[in-house]
Amino acid sequence: MYCIQQRTMKSRLSLRDGENNSPWQQITTDTIQVTPDAATVIDCLIVGGGITGLTAALLLQRAGRQTAIAEAHTIGFGTTGGTSAHINTFADTTYAEAESVFGEEGARLFARAITDGAGLIRSNINELAIDCDYETKTGYIYAENADQCKQLDDIYNGALKVGVAVAYVEKVPTPVPFQKALAFDGQAQFHPTKYLNGLKKAYLDAGGVIYQHTLIETINSKDGVHYAQSGEKSLAARAVIYATHLPPNINVFNFECAPYRSYVIGVSLKSGRYPDALIYDCQEPYHYVRSHRLNGEEILLVGGNDHKTGHDDPEKAFADLEKYTREYYPVSSVKYRWSSQYYVPVDGLPYIGQMPMAAKGIFCATGYNGNGMMLGSIGGRVLADLVEGKESPYQKIFDPGRIKPVDSFSEFVKENADAAYHFVADRFGIKETDSLKQLLPGTGQLLEVDGKKVAAYRDEKGGIHALNPVCTHAACIVAWNGTEKSWDCPCHGARYDIDGNVLTGPATKNLQPINEDEI
Repeated sequence: MYCIQQRTMKSRLSLRDGENNSPWQQITTDTIQVTPDAATVIDCLIVGGGITGLTAALLLQRAGRQTAIAEAHTIGFGTTGGTSAHINTFADTTYAEAESVFGEEGARLFARAITDGAGLIRSNINELAIDCDYETKTGYIYAENADQCKQLDDIYNGALKVGVAVAYVEKVPTPVPFQKALAFDGQAQFHPTKYLNGLKKAYLDAGGVIYQHTLIETINSKDGVHYAQSGEKSLAARAVIYATHLPPNINVFNFECAPYRSYVIGVSLKSGRYPDALIYDCQEPYHYVRSHRLNGEEILLVGGNDHKTGHDDPEKAFADLEKYTREYYPVSSVKYRWSSQYYVPVDGLPYIGQMPMAAKGIFCATGYNGNGMMLGSIGGRVLADLVEGKESPYQKIFDPGRIKPVDSFSEFVKENADAAYHFVADRFGIKETDSLKQLLPGTGQLLEVDGKKVAAYRDEKGGIHALNPVCTHAACIVAWNGTEKSWDCPCHGARYDIDGNVLTGPATKNLQPINEDEI
């Protein structure tokens, strides 16, 4: 036996990558302690403990492979713990858009992957008896003007063409006036961290191993074995899966995926009437709405106001979302608010498979475009198949090394020009000051003090947390996110807490602290 693993149940608030709490954190989690034996070479190391990593790990472990999960923080710390938990048969990249880039057969494969991902969630819940508030719903998309009606027609025709059931309807359970609407039957919702804990329990029961607080910094490969380094800890495996959004450090995905934040609020309604459906508009960015019963209380979840990470004003995004919600719903109180991160691929489809320019047997999954519940689930299955040497029907269309269609080139240029702009411009937009006294408690700001650039935060007790603002990933200047109390990189989406500790990759090194007496 290559490790000692202890599990103890402890009722606590599960952690995630920001100051704000999502409703999915109010669960009982188990504490996992592991003593590794670095001399053992396992079959597969999975980096990342979200829905992709746990799905792949469970499939491999149950197939007889010896696996381990290395999670930089705790299970569900990232986007899976901050999702709005919609399970759909449609996606943000519409089937019409997928067809325009990948052809009709490619669009059909994409639709099948989305449907299979939703089906895998359902079968895991049934087979493993996971109590996670799973409910089937009808999904509605509505249009409010002529341009949106055209967009809706494209969604309808694209869905029909790939075999996804859809129909025009005249009624939608929304107070928002609309001109035209679609209904997709057989959609679903669930409690994501309850589901994740069910996968985790099944994985551990099958003999899997989880290393928490284990950030994989580098991987070196020799003679078919991959050696992963985390501080002084070394882990060896014949295959590695990066289930981490972007794989860490500099790689091709820094140029092919753009980081975005999406915002969600949970509110109680004076009327006590909550929609029994999943509801979406066609605005840009669009809003998404559903209800969920938590601890005996119904709440309405309203999301949207997405923008690129490190851009725009997160506080304004929340304010605008609340204003929109109050305009149409009789809000009694705001119970929750949180944001979460996702990555948009330049050609619309995720990258799942052998990692380009990496040693054979190093796999990755990224670019879910906000549809991580379905794509993370099917992504876990694709990766498990590839590790076992099996073919997957989706490996070609999701191949991370695929040649990018010409249609995606303009998006590629736009996103990378944006990153280049911030690399240069943000260095000249920092406010000069001769003192940190102006910094109010609970606030952060980029400052230049005596020629030294500083990312400074003053805590509620008056203490200063000063950092070098240069992102350790690709040397862009980080931006202050006052709602999550984090420093966010506008180039590739790395995020850090007030003390500079990495919250979200692709960075693997913390921001460097600056002593207050130096400024």
